[in-house]
Amino acid sequence: MACAPPEVLLRFALRGQSLLRSSRSVIRPKSAIYYQAQRSYRAAQCQELGKPLVVARLPSKQLESGQVRIKVCAAGINFGDLLMIQGAYQEKPPLPFVAGSELAGEIIDVGEDVSKFKKGDRVAALCLNLGGFAEEAVCNEYELWHIPSSVDYVTAAALPCSYGTAFLGLTRRAKVKEGETVLVTAAAGAVGLAVVDVASHVLGAKVIGAAGGPEKGKLIMSKGAIGSIDYKTESIRERTKELTGGEGANVIFETVGGDTFKECLRSIAWEGRIMVIGFAGGEVPKIPANILLVKNVSALGFYWGQHAVKDNKAWRKSVDDVFKLADEGKISPHVGETWSLDKVNEALLSIKDRKNTGKVVVTMS
Repeated sequence: MACAPPEVLLRFALRGQSLLRSSRSVIRPKSAIYYQAQRSYRAAQCQELGKPLVVARLPSKQLESGQVRIKVCAAGINFGDLLMIQGAYQEKPPLPFVAGSELAGEIIDVGEDVSKFKKGDRVAALCLNLGGFAEEAVCNEYELWHIPSSVDYVTAAALPCSYGTAFLGLTRRAKVKEGETVLVTAAAGAVGLAVVDVASHVLGAKVIGAAGGPEKGKLIMSKGAIGSIDYKTESIRERTKELTGGEGANVIFETVGGDTFKECLRSIAWEGRIMVIGFAGGEVPKIPANILLVKNVSALGFYWGQHAVKDNKAWRKSVDDVFKLADEGKISPHVGETWSLDKVNEALLSIKDRKNTGKVVVTMS
């Protein structure tokens, strides 16, 4: 779960305001009540955990200091969104809530004390208070990035979490060097394909991608991998040894956990680095320390979203960097599916059933 989330990003604040006024109250043009009475928008709301989202019409919120209102054009779906809707995520927002935190669109309204953005700016956002699966979202200025003119909204919604995770993980934690071999599991997913793209096209690494099925293998190869592993029919260890001349992978970007992690650990090169990103398979593995000892291996944890709190500068720069790389044409996200807001539950089901490849994006038009 990379984005987890993005997923430390998924923190929540309750903002409530009573709509009850006496018959003598005057509704002023700039008041929250006046604004809400004049404007509304559609949003995919979680009203009951474990149940399908409900597309409802909600009143617009009044902006607070430092906030902007965004006309959402596209929103990226992350695995953490699915967990949160199911009630299986570590942070549980109060019901009802509008799901989604990663979005792209145009600023249509600017609150006080906003200095770096203006009305009409094209922006991507990672909203701490959620609200991404909607026609309209209110975000804080510090949650925004300008979108380069060469990048469309769907691509912009696919970049921050997956590519931010891939870029910061590969460069800051794993410290991948040119010519090294990188093995990535769940390589046909959003984060996996981002790792393949960044490692091969930006860092000059040799990438091996593991995924389930031959079609996913072809996709992985098309994104720059030198080899693929079908872990439905092939051994990760044996195939990695074959592709590396018996040396193993220098860096392993592991997102699945369970037996996949154990097999990856046995596929690692001398002085290799295995980086734990998540446990999409559901089982948290135990690391046999004797393998770390014998091969001089480093086991690393990496939680991209936590950098938003612990090292915000590095976190923001990772997204700045991937937008710059996209603008330069060095990386290109694979958006496997786009769904309308009315079909958001089908989009989530596609991720749950692992039918998707790359990023799944909800569009509002």
